[in-house]
Amino acid sequence: MPTLQRAVYIAIAWVSFALGVIGVFVPLMPTTCFMLLAVWAASRGSPRFAGWIREHPRFGPAVMAWEGERAIPRHAKWLAAGMLACSMLVLIFTVSLAWLKFALIAGLFLLGVWIVTRPEPAVAS
Repeated sequence: MPTLQRAVYIAIAWVSFALGVIGVFVPLMPTTCFMLLAVWAASRGSPRFAGWIREHPRFGPAVMAWEGERAIPRHAKWLAAGMLACSMLVLIFTVSLAWLKFALIAGLFLLGVWIVTRPEPAVAS
């Protein structure tokens, strides 16, 4: 892989990882999606960094569940559904264009349905 391409993947991985860490502390900022993006980019630019994320005690289990089973833990589903519901409420009171409000709420609702219908990770025995 060319050096510039590898550097871009590593940069994407680090920025995504940093945004995911910020998401741990900022309530409306997602964590898992940024970690998944970080692992994807790191797998192409720095497999060692990707392995470190997968083995991380806080971020690794969710990443591994998604990569292995396309599964989302129950607590993450509840949190996502709650945040999506709050976002819909905010849209109801802040967006004035009816068509835009409807489109955004419908999109968030469909996203919520998709998240809730994902399987939960199998319990390791």
